[in-house]
Amino acid sequence: MTVHQSVVTDNEISALTLHQLATIALKVLPQQAESLNQLLSVPQGIDVPFSKFVLDSRQLMADTDCELPAAFVLLKSHTQPIEKSQQYAKTASQQAAFILTEIPPEDLQYNVQGAERACPLIYIANLRSIIGSLVQLSLLPANSLSTITSAKDILTLLPHVIAVTGTNGKTTISQLIAQLCQYSNVVDLQNSAVMGTAGNGRLDSLVQASHTTGDVLAVQSFLHQMADEGVTLLALEASSHGLDQQRLQGVPVTVAVYTNLSRDHLDYHPDMDDYARAKARLFDKAFFPQLTHAIINADDEFAPLMADTARRSGVKVWLYSIDAELSTTSDIGNTGHISKINTCDSDASFIAKKIVPGLNGAVIEVATSFGSLTLHSPLLGRFNVANLLAAVAGATALGIELEAMPALVRQLHGASGRMQRVTMDYVAANNEAADDQGAAFNQGVFIVDYAHTPDALTQVLNSLKPYCSGDLWAVFGCGGDRDRGKRPLMAQAGLAVADKVVLTSDNPRSEDPAVILEDMQQGISDSQRLKTKVIVDRKQAIEYVVGLANQNDIVVIAGKGHETYQEIEGIRYDFDDRLVLQEALIEAQKQVAKHK
Repeated sequence: MTVHQSVVTDNEISALTLHQLATIALKVLPQQAESLNQLLSVPQGIDVPFSKFVLDSRQLMADTDCELPAAFVLLKSHTQPIEKSQQYAKTASQQAAFILTEIPPEDLQYNVQGAERACPLIYIANLRSIIGSLVQLSLLPANSLSTITSAKDILTLLPHVIAVTGTNGKTTISQLIAQLCQYSNVVDLQNSAVMGTAGNGRLDSLVQASHTTGDVLAVQSFLHQMADEGVTLLALEASSHGLDQQRLQGVPVTVAVYTNLSRDHLDYHPDMDDYARAKARLFDKAFFPQLTHAIINADDEFAPLMADTARRSGVKVWLYSIDAELSTTSDIGNTGHISKINTCDSDASFIAKKIVPGLNGAVIEVATSFGSLTLHSPLLGRFNVANLLAAVAGATALGIELEAMPALVRQLHGASGRMQRVTMDYVAANNEAADDQGAAFNQGVFIVDYAHTPDALTQVLNSLKPYCSGDLWAVFGCGGDRDRGKRPLMAQAGLAVADKVVLTSDNPRSEDPAVILEDMQQGISDSQRLKTKVIVDRKQAIEYVVGLANQNDIVVIAGKGHETYQEIEGIRYDFDDRLVLQEALIEAQKQVAKHK
């Protein structure tokens, strides 16, 4: 079967057993032989036929069309108490073919003898290291299972996969890679799709997802769906949560990209080093056996960890940098991390030797190990030069000729909600109410961006500051139920660069927005307060800045980017910064026309 052929549907699924899947998985995952042999030695349950795997016990009751029951996979929760898992096991015991879990039976208080019609419970301590492959095999057509003799056979059944990890830039880089592949003349890469924060699917028909990296079943199901639709290249975002919890186990990643690391998700990770180690898993063949290339940002302080992990695994290391004077000797700082790594130690490098930026993009002269080239990028911001280099390097590793890059790059467009400029032409094209008055209306430059970390906000503002002859405005907030320590850092990041700052709500979730804004204002000096305005309501904040911005000003509305909702007290309300901005600009335009 090729990726152009249809994968099996629910109605075509033959009876599966864990014995059958584990036996085949041994050929695909020889490095996980211990866990798989442990599974094969279980006395009860592995020969029980089942229809499919589910991770939500509610799906067991909803699944009434299949003649065979489903198998329930019960993983440890990172947020819920053990009592919840005990309840899930109790519910599943009456409906599942069996329960496959990483939680010890004694912790689940699961007693097969004492439960009426209780199904077998199969405990595998290292379940996450094999579950993705088991799910993957269960989704393949039954007639293809007998043809699988090694991991290479899996690669012929699924799309090529390139994964991108890092705090900032994942969405932009993954979408740029998908575009480069789509526009290229490499037939095996042209049918591209993405999976990540901004949505899953082909670029022209993204479906919004709840997580950057979904659970293991969602990831594998999407991968097979893409194969069914003829997708040949999947560029996906690998979050630290997803890597730490091994949600990508079994995904045949051949090229991995590292962007950067700055403070984020410290409500989940105990410290930055733990956060970095989670990211480094993407460059370890123990987790991703098919990996061939690691594309790493040499300008980031955690780059050596990623590069060393890749090298120890026998993976080719390609470095990229926007520092034209990239040191050829390692420079170890007080943090213990190496801030610049030796490009001579890499298998290849991509370095921006000259950057001429502007509000319409940038011209970049790039020196690579394969030759030099000049790229005319339509993307705004110096940090997007780094994102573009990562995409070019990744696409080259996938097989696109370097000589084709200049023509391909000219066709690129940025990811939705990433340094997205909202002009009056844009308003007119998306709202009939604008009529034809846009050409006479000049209210400054308005940009919507997803920047929601101090580092990302700093980069966005610094990239625009040189082109602002008036005031640089920053409108942003912080999410609720997340790392509170980041809040004053976000405010300081905006105040350090912007001339005027409007603090407002982001997604407050279950928290009081006023409390979040109080946290953000901790440590603000009297002089900083003079250029700060606090408006709790985000719509009012956007209208406020549109009403005051002059034609030489640049306004950045940051934090939500592509999001089309605002989550307040557990409810997601329709809210898109771009649409709210459009409406405010149109209203301001009408007021100007009225007073002429």
